[in-house]
Amino acid sequence: MFRDDCLDGDLRVSDLTKFSLAARYTLFAVLATLANLATQRVLLPQDPDGRAFAIAVGAGTIAGLVVKYVLDKRWIFFDAAGGIEAHSRKFSLYTLTGVVTTAIFWGTETAFWLVWDTTVMRELGAVLGLMVGYVLKYQLDKRFVFRRAPGGE
Repeated sequence: MFRDDCLDGDLRVSDLTKFSLAARYTLFAVLATLANLATQRVLLPQDPDGRAFAIAVGAGTIAGLVVKYVLDKRWIFFDAAGGIEAHSRKFSLYTLTGVVTTAIFWGTETAFWLVWDTTVMRELGAVLGLMVGYVLKYQLDKRFVFRRAPGGE
């Protein structure tokens, strides 16, 4: 399911323990979450009508998605494929696998916002939703996005 060949000659997936892979994936999820929440904080002014909420959540999601894709492709799945065609196909699939996981994240974040109406609880909901979503996303990405094709990539 992972590529077993070297990406840059110094590390193979087979060299990673399950713990180190999980730790790396968790770190990248945290970095993507921070990019997501930082983007939201920049875009989410104190808006009593909540109009900015959807824009902030959407922009944060895009920021987190791009950060996570770049890190996962290189350091989790060791995918060496390059070029616009390969990136377009994989990023499209990566984004598609994120639809369900994003719904989990958005639903949890929104529920926390609606119930408690505070930034701290909204962000707690976001973190909890992202945690659940990332566990599911790893499985989907391993199976559908960065899978190893028989006899090749």
